Amino acid sequence: MMSVKDVIKRGVYESLGGGGTLTAGSIALILAAACLIGIYIYTVYRLNGKSAFYSKDLNVTIGGMPLIVAAIMIAMQSNLLVSLGMVGALSIVRFRSAVKNPLDLLYLFWAISAGIITGVGLWILAFVLCVVMTVLLLLLEKAPGAKAPDLLVLQGREETVDYDGLEATLQSLSRYHKEKSRTIRNGEAELIIEIRTSQKEELLKALTVGKQFTSVNCISHDGETRV
Repeated sequence: MMSVKDVIKRGVYESLGGGGTLTAGSIALILAAACLIGIYIYTVYRLNGKSAFYSKDLNVTIGGMPLIVAAIMIAMQSNLLVSLGMVGALSIVRFRSAVKNPLDLLYLFWAISAGIITGVGLWILAFVLCVVMTVLLLLLEKAPGAKAPDLLVLQGREETVDYDGLEATLQSLSRYHKEKSRTIRNGEAELIIEIRTSQKEELLKALTVGKQFTSVNCISHDGETRV
């Protein structure tokens, strides 16, 4: 009859020696599910990613991530020594590639999370996660966002600029304005003003009347903004 001490020794020995609990069929099913999930995330990122930031190499990385992570999770479940080795190896890995779009981090964590969930055998949960994430991304993409204000860039001689008249014009033809920068160099003045207006043409015409400004530019951009 085995004692408690013998049972503990046997359990530790099996975990150290690689007493795997997953069958070949289970492993194949997990890896196949990870492949399908990787292809699905690859497709979603390709269709939903912004063309200005799209990188095929990053997309391939995201698509292959679930399979790699699932394989690591299978190895960590089957052998304690492999688990410790994986932890030690991953702790010294450094990724130096800069992420251009913050949304790419979401896809990376999605791929890693799906790989972990699939690797522990909960592949149905991983498929549900993919469906929920897709719906969430579609809803957030359709959500209305605030339009970034325009930038008014004015250049002219310092002695000819009428700042009081400029302020009066901005107050009458814009619903919001804020001076962001004022530069004076060698008698030349440059002003950058953030504005929101529905009378852009009237505002530009009013600023070009007279000779106080030699250059009037209104720049629209897609920068970050808050409501």
